[in-house]
Amino acid sequence: MSTHTFILNGKPVTVDVDDSVRLLWVLRDVLGVTGPKYGCGINVCKACTSHVNGKAFNPCSVQIKDIAPDDEITTIEGLADTVDTDLHPMQEAWIEYDVAQCGYCQPGQIMAAVAKVKQAREAGHEITDTDLDEIRNICRCGTYHRIREAIKAGAQHM
Repeated sequence: MSTHTFILNGKPVTVDVDDSVRLLWVLRDVLGVTGPKYGCGINVCKACTSHVNGKAFNPCSVQIKDIAPDDEITTIEGLADTVDTDLHPMQEAWIEYDVAQCGYCQPGQIMAAVAKVKQAREAGHEITDTDLDEIRNICRCGTYHRIREAIKAGAQHM
């Protein structure tokens, strides 16, 4: 076992786990943060999408040893705190556009959407359909049309 420290949703945390444990299991099983979902464990379905230092990543594919003490991990639980409101504008759009059906993939979908909007803006443009095509999170219910519309709406308020 090794001690690992990082920033989770704005607060420093320390865990004592084996270096090879995937961050998803540290978040869910050790720290009790259940927003990032387990779907595939091989970085394909993206149900666990969270942010590391503001960029989308999948904690199912990252070992805890690869997380530095100054790395900031944000999960859906901490997303609203990044804008100091009850809900993030993307979460508001998800409700407005009635996106969720089963809801399992939604935390990962929202986290991917927020990161993609930020990435587009860093590149000097608003989110486009081409940008939306790059989001590869899987939704088994097939609400992709509503997801895309919610992302566009949420981006307007970010």
